Amino acid sequence: MSRSIAVIGAGPGGLAAAMLLASKGYEVDVYEKHPFVGGRNSSFTQNGYTFDVGPTFLSMPEIAEELFQEAGRDLHDYVDLQELDMMYELVFPDKQVKMYRDPEKMKEQIRHFFPGDEKGYDAFMNDTRKKMDALRPILQSKMDRYSDYLTLKVLKALPELSLGKSLYDVLSKYFQHEQLKLGFTFQAKYLGMSPWECPGAFSILSFMEHEYGIFHPIGGVNQLSKAMAKVAEEHGARIHLNSGVKKLLFDNQNNVTGLILESGKEVEADDVVINGDFAHVMTNLVDEGKLKKFSPKKLEAKKYSCSTFMIYLGVDKTYDLPHHTISFAEDYKKNVDEIMQDYVMSDDPSIYIQNASVTDPTLAPEGKSAIYILAPVPNNMSKLDWEQHQDTFRDLVLDSVEKKTGFKGLRDHIETERIISPINWEMDFNVYKGATFSLGHQLSQMMTLRPHNKFEELGNTWLVGGGTHPGSGLPTILESARITTNLLTQERKQHAPVADGAV
Repeated sequence: MSRSIAVIGAGPGGLAAAMLLASKGYEVDVYEKHPFVGGRNSSFTQNGYTFDVGPTFLSMPEIAEELFQEAGRDLHDYVDLQELDMMYELVFPDKQVKMYRDPEKMKEQIRHFFPGDEKGYDAFMNDTRKKMDALRPILQSKMDRYSDYLTLKVLKALPELSLGKSLYDVLSKYFQHEQLKLGFTFQAKYLGMSPWECPGAFSILSFMEHEYGIFHPIGGVNQLSKAMAKVAEEHGARIHLNSGVKKLLFDNQNNVTGLILESGKEVEADDVVINGDFAHVMTNLVDEGKLKKFSPKKLEAKKYSCSTFMIYLGVDKTYDLPHHTISFAEDYKKNVDEIMQDYVMSDDPSIYIQNASVTDPTLAPEGKSAIYILAPVPNNMSKLDWEQHQDTFRDLVLDSVEKKTGFKGLRDHIETERIISPINWEMDFNVYKGATFSLGHQLSQMMTLRPHNKFEELGNTWLVGGGTHPGSGLPTILESARITTNLLTQERKQHAPVADGAV
């Protein structure tokens, strides 16, 4: 008899798990509170404009390709990936630097703007290629016991972990110019962290972009979520939208036996895969007193990522500007400290702008553009009143965009607009404290010290997504689904009853 598996949340981790498990013959039901799939990797359409809610590009597409192959499908039959020749443009107060995957184009930019550092680029790529090869087995394997640190693959990786060094420290080894260091360390924001705090091992983040490229799926990155949902359904999985989960059901041994939906309906399941935001789920879906290691009090004491302030604009013109632009605050270190330590609103924020319509005509009506703007901000532990400050901060961000970048007079062309602030992330998307990138990625909260893929406090319970190993970001979230589904499959095979007559 096929085991029944309930997946909580139709984010990319949950959908990847559903796709893989359904392809192996499990009976899979996915429960999603929203009327759409994708979670933070979803989309919305407003007055003819389409926007990704969260992630806006795909890196290391080979991971998605491998997962689709495991499910007996070809990713490229479902998603049209376009590589961006120029990955993004960095806007500093005194210069604009184009960042390329092509090494010669990249070194030409470095020679022009940061003379002498081009040799550091070659050294960085060569050294980090070795680091990536060493770390890859860790990112693709379970890390739920201290004995895992003694395995050969981990021992080989130890020299590459840059222990005791921050990401900024590591890049300072290769580059002398401050702005170039920022160009290879701002990726710490993908984890919601400061480059001065982010572990040095994460130099692989910028390396991944320069080594493997950045890709835009036509229709937006949300197409990956929709594709995984489609493949899961093709293999028999059922995806229940508008079906939020209210509580987990337990037996008297702390094994999860099913779910209570917000509608009041009870659902039995042999295993539960949790893709909801980890801290939110453990704080709200688990009865008080059942958790010790991850009790609400202990969860509140952990370190979390920053949040993001989002502005989505449909504008009545096109901009001959890069697909991705990163505009840096004049004092980037001060801006980062305001977000991560001081918990205050910055008066000079760093800003990311996606001008996807320059690549993808499907996102906006002809002659118009879908513009996506993101400013990292403190999470809700700051207790900032975003209902009070939203309009002021929105104007501050747009002032900065119009002043520093090529998006001049942007306000004059707005036809439609939506804002997602930290309070919206918490209330509408069930993100604990509005920390968009989940638990922080300090070494004290990584690998064995992160919540385990086979959740250690509850039986029959498995985790996928940014709150478990190996961490946040689309590539690693997909890896979490692969690790978790492999563990679940192996364990269930070991405990499967032997059929009568079997030898």
